[in-house]
Amino acid sequence: MVAAAAMVDGDGRVLVQRRPAGKPMAGLWEFPGGKVDAGETPETALIRELQEELGVDVDHACLAPAVFASEPLGDRHLLLLLFALRKWRGVPMAHHAEALKWVRPVELHRLDMPPADRPLIGLIEALL
Repeated sequence: MVAAAAMVDGDGRVLVQRRPAGKPMAGLWEFPGGKVDAGETPETALIRELQEELGVDVDHACLAPAVFASEPLGDRHLLLLLFALRKWRGVPMAHHAEALKWVRPVELHRLDMPPADRPLIGLIEALL
């Protein structure tokens, strides 16, 4: 299971990050987040991942469950839980990603994204 965030700024743009070289699906744009470890809730995992990946602090109450995707991934199955996030402390910085980009939801269609992220785009457009 993976928890990720659709971080939305004051202009209605969403933050995406580019997966670094040497990682699976390198070069693809994705929503920030990561694996939910044993014993973690999706919210706790996402708060931890956003601190590690972007250097931002997030309060549990600011995470709003939005949508999910279910996608076969080799011999495993990926369940991606996407939360909407409009409030955090700090300025997102690419600590583990190759790059960060703020885009309008409609612009997500033009980005190369992992298969599990693609079905979420239309839902994000509708929610935002």
